[in-house]
Amino acid sequence: MAYENRNAAYDLSLFDDSQSGYTGSALPKRKGDEVHKKQLKRKPKNNVVSIPEQELLKNRKRKHNPFKLAVGFFGGAAVTAVIGIIIVGQVRLTELNQEIITAQETLEDAQSIYTQNQMKLESNLTNAEIEQYAEEVLGMTKATNAQKEFVALSGGDKAEVSSQKNENIFTQFIDSVKNLWS
Repeated sequence: MAYENRNAAYDLSLFDDSQSGYTGSALPKRKGDEVHKKQLKRKPKNNVVSIPEQELLKNRKRKHNPFKLAVGFFGGAAVTAVIGIIIVGQVRLTELNQEIITAQETLEDAQSIYTQNQMKLESNLTNAEIEQYAEEVLGMTKATNAQKEFVALSGGDKAEVSSQKNENIFTQFIDSVKNLWS
């Protein structure tokens, strides 16, 4: 049964500052209560301090530290420069890759044309066609035995044995000069 009336101890109207608040007889009146009510009846003082408009604007403006501004500006410029350098490098790399691809395509085309020309040339130049051209246009004939000249060596075969001399650099130099004059 003690728990049935649990909120009876909580009379929040005692803490209300308005005049329509609690005037109950549950608590005895104290001397301080009357003084407090008199203060509430009085109009509160205006505690607002007026500041001139210029002072107000001056206080509202954010104060900038010149050193922080300079560091921020140069830091931003450095970051922008680095990003710009990276972008320019990537653009140049892309251009060079495109040039390489174009050069490779040109090389492949040139090799294909070269191979085609070599095949045409080989198909046109058979041995029979070359002999026919030499006989008809150049007036050449096959060599006969009468046109062949045989060379006989009278001395026969001989062998030479070379011996190595102990030569230094000066003798080699002198020999090379002698060979130039002979």
